[in-house]
Amino acid sequence: MQTDPLTIDANSPSTLGALMAQGVAELSDAGIENARMDARILLSRAAGVDGGRITAWPEEEVAPDKAAIFKDMIARRAGHEPVGRILGERDFWRHTFKLSPETLEPRPDSETLVEWAIDFLEDADAPSIIDFGTGTGCLLLSAIGDLPGASGLGLDISEGAIACARENARSLDLVQQTEFRVSDWDSALSDAEREAGFDLVMSNPPYITADEMKTLSAEVQKFDPRQALTDEGDGLAAYRILAQVAFSLAKPAGFVIFEIGRGQEKDVGQLLIEAGFVGVEYREDLGGIVRCVAAKKTRCSVGRCVI
Repeated sequence: MQTDPLTIDANSPSTLGALMAQGVAELSDAGIENARMDARILLSRAAGVDGGRITAWPEEEVAPDKAAIFKDMIARRAGHEPVGRILGERDFWRHTFKLSPETLEPRPDSETLVEWAIDFLEDADAPSIIDFGTGTGCLLLSAIGDLPGASGLGLDISEGAIACARENARSLDLVQQTEFRVSDWDSALSDAEREAGFDLVMSNPPYITADEMKTLSAEVQKFDPRQALTDEGDGLAAYRILAQVAFSLAKPAGFVIFEIGRGQEKDVGQLLIEAGFVGVEYREDLGGIVRCVAAKKTRCSVGRCVI
């Protein structure tokens, strides 16, 4: 009778190959897509080995305490907890960001916003950025890290999110260039900051509609903070506020970039026009979905405005 690799005596060492096989089987049985990749990532972390070693030396023994950690990870993943949540971190852009229960897990689609922000500001002299709903700080920190001389302010209503963003800033050695504050929209800004303005206003706000929330995967519904996902309405509530706030904070000739949900580009673009922005543009993510909308504030002098 074959012994289940995950139910053997706790004091007996398992092997990389046996643990990997059982992990893949359990995740596959639970309906997890990419079961093999997820099991490999989790086993690599639990056993403290490079992923390639799992294939190259499957007979290598894994200490009981490390095997137990892997078993727990597999059980959590089988319950649809995302790999990033289990590891407590997620790779994004060029960095690894710590997660907290109060933050969204950064996703590759959002790199579209970072790329566009850098495109807008790469030739600017010491540009300033403000990020609403900063979460982990991944958008702001990724942009600042690629823009020499840039500075940024990240705002979020969640104290837990701000604590997480500050920790990420420390780990990336960007504390001097960034600041994070708890704020309900722009309530934490000083009069001087409002008057000075920002070269770029950006945000990835809650844009999922109440109806769409019902269709999301268990990974998202159970483990991402709901208030960071949805406005419990039509998904446009944040943009109605942010379009006006962004216009008041953008410097003359400054920009705004918002991440948006599928099919929201025209509505959000119109909100930006109504707020006073011009030159609305859209950019697709790698999946071909319009993921970001951007616009510019005019630079005006007496009797003349230029874009």
